[in-house]
Amino acid sequence: MAETGVHRLTQTVLNGKEHTGEETIVQIGEGNFLRGFLNWMIHQLHKQGVYSGRVVAVQPTPHGKVVPVLNAQNGLFTTILRGKLKGETIDKAELVQSISRGINPYTDWDEVIALARSTSVKWLFSNTTEAGLTYLHEPYNGKEAPLSFPGKTTAFLYERFLAFDGSLTAGIVVVPCELVEENGVVLKSLIKRVANDWELPESFLSWLDEAVIFCNTLVDRIVTGFPRGEEEKWATRLGYEDHLLTVAEPYHLFVIEAERRPNERLPFAEAGLNVVWEKTASYRELKVRLLNGAHTFMFAAGVLAGETTVKGVLKNQVLRHFLERGLQEELMPTVRANQEVKEAYVASVIERFENPYLAHQLTDIGMNAIYKFKTRLLPALEANQRPQLLLFSLAALLVYMKPIGKEGAFLQGKANGQRYTIRENETTLTILNEAWGQFDQDEKNVAETVQLLLEQEELWGVDLSEHHIQVTVFVEQLLSGEIENIVTTI
Repeated sequence: MAETGVHRLTQTVLNGKEHTGEETIVQIGEGNFLRGFLNWMIHQLHKQGVYSGRVVAVQPTPHGKVVPVLNAQNGLFTTILRGKLKGETIDKAELVQSISRGINPYTDWDEVIALARSTSVKWLFSNTTEAGLTYLHEPYNGKEAPLSFPGKTTAFLYERFLAFDGSLTAGIVVVPCELVEENGVVLKSLIKRVANDWELPESFLSWLDEAVIFCNTLVDRIVTGFPRGEEEKWATRLGYEDHLLTVAEPYHLFVIEAERRPNERLPFAEAGLNVVWEKTASYRELKVRLLNGAHTFMFAAGVLAGETTVKGVLKNQVLRHFLERGLQEELMPTVRANQEVKEAYVASVIERFENPYLAHQLTDIGMNAIYKFKTRLLPALEANQRPQLLLFSLAALLVYMKPIGKEGAFLQGKANGQRYTIRENETTLTILNEAWGQFDQDEKNVAETVQLLLEQEELWGVDLSEHHIQVTVFVEQLLSGEIENIVTTI
């Protein structure tokens, strides 16, 4: 970094004010969201002097790139909160010290096992995206990390069970943050399925029921991640160079529903954080359908129209009208809540999307977007009699997923001359590549390709081919015309 006075982010930046404490939290996932949400929260607990435990971040997939950078920065990173909260404009940068280290389990599985055997560890958090909470049949030999998130969690808990001879006092609290309904229930069922695959003893399954507490959660904060193109500006402002800088909105909500009361709770409320230990159902549908669903609803159309950020979509009057119509006409009516509550929430969503400080990249929203469409929007699609806007969103998603080549383990797409990475799981990438590959080789026309994609229950959980006629019309238009002109005719 060329600027005078700018340093690399290491412990020396803290000038001896570094936080120390036992490693009490294992976190599977090291991405922008957990760093800008949970890890920021744990840092607030440290600042308020109500908790001293630290986090170990475990890389969830073999393709992760964060852990080496995190360790090079001694676990440090900066969270920037920018936007409006309760009428107040906030623009604040804070160096977060809650992470002690990162672990790549594919090279250092023994370090994960050591954490499983630690008496200090009390909590296991995760965010591996919705796609992480899925079943994978895989072996386990005790010496290597399982590939799947449920596999890693099963292995971790089993090693703990063995280390403490099945003592009920050795249980921990498992808090998944993936955006899946009843995520704690889902994770527990997956762990039991994996345990049966591995023929683990019944005593371990009983220990899971009696000693380990699984929580359902709902998380709410827009975290846009690294401010691309602004590295020098932020290095100058902060006085150091941070490769894990992450930007988030000030608003946050964390709802935690435990299957039974933990012996101790992390003191979030004591630190003034918006965290509630309540049932998630009353919060979930509003957030998943009207905030996360809105993201998924409009991101592909935005990319195809040449926009790069959520803010850009809101400034594009045609796309804004498309989004607002989708919310009002096809998403809001499917949410079971008071109309006044729904309208107020939608208004807050639009305000948060318009945050002038956040550059929420549409391609980031596009990670695992097919799974997100299935979980966030498919219920609304099925509840509408004539879901034209949702079907257009689905068509835009299919066109966005049309690959032009490969980029490492993923595929590449292209819109308006700009390339982007199509980040999906291996099965989804294979289906996309084969279906669109046949189209590009003139083996299938648009209608046949759309039919082939929509009937893939591995993608959607159901056969969507009943919608293929209307989706085909939209896909043909998108492949050959200006998206703004198409949207105005729906």
